Order: sequence, then structure tokens, then C-alpha cells
Amino acid sequence: MPTGETVLYEAHEAMFRNHPFQFLLALLLCVVGVGVFVLIAWSIRCHGTMLTITSRRTILRKGIFSKHTNEIRHEDVSNIQVRQTFFQRLCGVGSIGISSAAQSEVEIQVDGIPHPDKVAQLINDAQP
Repeated sequence: MPTGETVLYEAHEAMFRNHPFQFLLALLLCVVGVGVFVLIAWSIRCHGTMLTITSRRTILRKGIFSKHTNEIRHEDVSNIQVRQTFFQRLCGVGSIGISSAAQSEVEIQVDGIPHPDKVAQLINDAQP
């Protein structure tokens, strides 16, 4: 982390709160034995995704064995999209998409992030 940069928010994708019905189905499948593998793979994927908001940039890191990192400086952010289904709103999670002035497409897309409105507000507040 560069000098003078502070972490404002850091979160992994949520498992249960993002997909509660699929989570319960996987738990039911644990009785048969298949659900254990589904839950382990799902947990690895969720914990392998990290969204970090600092005072200067937004960073998305994906992967456990191989890593993919995408970052956007807050001064370059041109669009922030927040999407929440009804059940996601009840559970306090949602999806966020961030694009910069350099790209017309969403550069950072992450699902199942806790408090996506808070994330969008943090980014907006950190812009110069």
C-alpha cells in the first residue's frame, strides 16, 4: 500500500446472504454427500474474491492459486452501478459495477458484496 493510502472497506463475496436458497439446497445435499463438495468449491470461490476500497483506488482481486487484479483510481471513476434483488436487499448484499473514463464497459464487477450502497458512497466520497 503506497504511503498515505488507507483502506476504507474490504470484503469478500457473501455466500449465504447472496444466494440463500442455493446455500440451503447445498446444505440439504450434504445429507447425500454431494453438498460438501459444492460448499467447499463455493467457499473457495467466495474467499478468493476480495474487493478493497482505499482512499485512492478500488481494487478487485480474484483467485486462490492464480490471481487476477483489477484496479481503478477514484479520480478516473465515471460510473458506479449498484444492483440488488429484493432478497439481496433483505440480506444486505448486492452487486456493484465500476467503470472508468477510459472504458465504456464495466471494469470491476463483483457480486454478493455486503452493503453495496456503502461501497458506492465510499468511492464517491473519495473522488477528488
